[in-house]
Amino acid sequence: MTASMSDHPLTDESPSGGLRRRSFLGYVIGGTTLIAAADIALAGPPASALPSAPSIPEVYDLNDFLTDAARPTANLITVTINSDGTASFALPRSENGQGIVTSSAMIIAEELEMPLDRVRVTLADARPELLFNQLTGGSNTTISTYTPIRVAAAVAKLALLEAAAIVLGDTVGSLIAKGGVVQGPSGSVSYADLAPAAAAKVTRGVEVQLKDPQDYRVVGVATGRSDARDAVTGAKQYTTDLQVADALPTMVCRAPTLNGTPRTLRNKAVVLAMPGVTDVAVVDTGIAVRAATFGQCIDAVRVVDAEWNPGSVEGLSDEDIVRELRSAQVPVPRLAISIPLVAKTITTDTVFYFRSNSSMDTNSAVADVRADRAEVWSGLKSPGTAQAAIAQAVGLPLDKVTVHVMQGGGSFGRRLFFDAALEAAKISKAMGKPVKLMWHRADDARVGRTHPMCTSRVQAVVNPLTKEVLAMTQLHTSIETDYRHGLGDLITANATKIPPGVGNFVGFSQTVFGLTQEIPYNLGAVVQSLTEPDGSPGLATEPRFNTSSMRNIYSPDVRTANELTIDKIAAALGMDPYQFRLKNVRVDIVREVLQKVAEVGQWGRTMPAGTAQGIAIHKEYKGASACLVEIDTRPQTVNRKVAGSPEYVTGPRVTKVTYAINAGLVINPRGLEAQMQGRINDGIAQALTSSMHLKNGHFVEASWDNYFYTRQWNHAPEVEVIIMPSDSAQPGGGGEAGVAASMAAVACAYARATGTTPTYFPINHKAPRPFVTKPYVPPIPASPSDGLTLTS
Repeated sequence: MTASMSDHPLTDESPSGGLRRRSFLGYVIGGTTLIAAADIALAGPPASALPSAPSIPEVYDLNDFLTDAARPTANLITVTINSDGTASFALPRSENGQGIVTSSAMIIAEELEMPLDRVRVTLADARPELLFNQLTGGSNTTISTYTPIRVAAAVAKLALLEAAAIVLGDTVGSLIAKGGVVQGPSGSVSYADLAPAAAAKVTRGVEVQLKDPQDYRVVGVATGRSDARDAVTGAKQYTTDLQVADALPTMVCRAPTLNGTPRTLRNKAVVLAMPGVTDVAVVDTGIAVRAATFGQCIDAVRVVDAEWNPGSVEGLSDEDIVRELRSAQVPVPRLAISIPLVAKTITTDTVFYFRSNSSMDTNSAVADVRADRAEVWSGLKSPGTAQAAIAQAVGLPLDKVTVHVMQGGGSFGRRLFFDAALEAAKISKAMGKPVKLMWHRADDARVGRTHPMCTSRVQAVVNPLTKEVLAMTQLHTSIETDYRHGLGDLITANATKIPPGVGNFVGFSQTVFGLTQEIPYNLGAVVQSLTEPDGSPGLATEPRFNTSSMRNIYSPDVRTANELTIDKIAAALGMDPYQFRLKNVRVDIVREVLQKVAEVGQWGRTMPAGTAQGIAIHKEYKGASACLVEIDTRPQTVNRKVAGSPEYVTGPRVTKVTYAINAGLVINPRGLEAQMQGRINDGIAQALTSSMHLKNGHFVEASWDNYFYTRQWNHAPEVEVIIMPSDSAQPGGGGEAGVAASMAAVACAYARATGTTPTYFPINHKAPRPFVTKPYVPPIPASPSDGLTLTS
């Protein structure tokens, strides 16, 4: 049986006609199995006119945009009751460690009144019919799927109750569903026994009442990850764990400079003669080698002798890109406000260098392309766009290309793109054989996706007599953030290539920036803008850099520059940084998290010279967060050594973190806490140590051993995450929340501890690199011969 939700509410508990209602119409879909689906095409109110003030995201933000885009196909999301009494659900999103498989199972178990361990959640293959509804990003998964999943589960439960009423001879109103069993005056019957009888012969509309959140017994309870045991025991299946018939290990020899392409392979016979090598093919991204083992692939890649075309940034280095950004910066606009003679102008001008989007699970894909069909497996956050691009690349109709979504070991926005999946399909077609493609870590770092370099200039005008801020302007200038994945479909993927100014199009980047950035303070006239000099001048132009929406997109950099300025304003007005924020914050949930971290983190306590506290807030994704950190910048800490390797980087250390978040209705508090712990690490890394160095047309870093993400010895030994109570009936976003406030708090703490506001991040970007640069030719280092000794 299949059930879906209609767009006609029966009751509405929200004065605005929003999603607070609990009554919906749905559908029991005809078939031999009980299947339920939800349709919420018109479940929310239409978007109202967006005011110019106080800010666009306060009225309509990126999550509203993504959720509204998904509404028309929400009825295609189904929950199935199987003959063994389990419930199964193919989640049309990508699991990369954020815990959405577990939280989705919790929602189903709650609404279906069944044990959590009886719910089976898998990842859906690419489904073209799910237009705009198969993109994982913007912390939107739970926000956009919460109601459709609940309705589909509620429709399934109603069908089970109706079947039980017939079996038991009782009325539906006298029955109770609990623990996967329906109980009534005449007895009880399990979901397993009811599933065949509940399956509908024809699709029909039904009316359902959603469970009152006050009665929740599963949602809101701290729960361990359903895949935790598999993850820690090595049983969890990632792409490179797949055993697809005849799909042999495959790797690619790449150009020595970024985005260079092969011109000539001069020694194909030599490469083919290498041990284990079965195939060699030239594709647009490099020289592909297929062999019996990945070790043999590495050996073969290292002997490739090829001539390469120039890369997209040939000869350019960090300083060249900074100059380009500076030359593209727009003038600070003149605001139509009255400025008294006593007014002071306060400025902050900050450079944020490239950062890597690489994850621990390297970029990989399995592809089997035949003359009449293709099948691809990979960790994908926009599988619909991937399917369309692969079909176009291999010359097959869309319905002849099957794309399976695998779980990924991290994403950070990287898997919004499908570089490995597309490349694997091209290689498989060229070789005429299945391939298991794995990018080397050097590939992931040097030609993978990055957070774009940018500058952020903030100018504030204050009145020292009244201690008020009259105006604040923030001008963000960035290398282009690539959004060519669109909303997970080919239509919007192509639309993202339209440059700003064509017709009435404001630009995709500008749209995302406008829907995410807000300043929840009273700062007079506020202007925030984005300029991307790398933006495509025409539809055929590809970006020079391989960028993507690294976790929290623009917010960490924008927020850091903004909060540093807030500290400067407070100092200019003779106010405590926390008290200034508290006085000027204008959003209640932001005020609450700010007060909580100040209280728990003991803001203002006496600290030794060279150490300091920093505090910052952030509002986004239907929630709010605040972070208070303590940092140690004393010489004995900055210059400390770590036993084991001269390449280890220490520097300033964050010693304590207090983090508070209001994320609305929280499905799994334990999962949210884990998310915030990870995001705090991201914030520390981006403020202090993590960056890529562009030098002569290529990035220097080539693996995790020389890309300085937060290490254990730099992580705060004391971290407290506080999940604030909320009266919201809807969940907020948690996947990205946490980076911006934590990075900004670390930056503010560093400035207070040293007495100097940084002008670039991370603060150690210009420090000497204590490692030997890995080779560019060959593009990857040799496989370690003593790997076991390194893990002892």
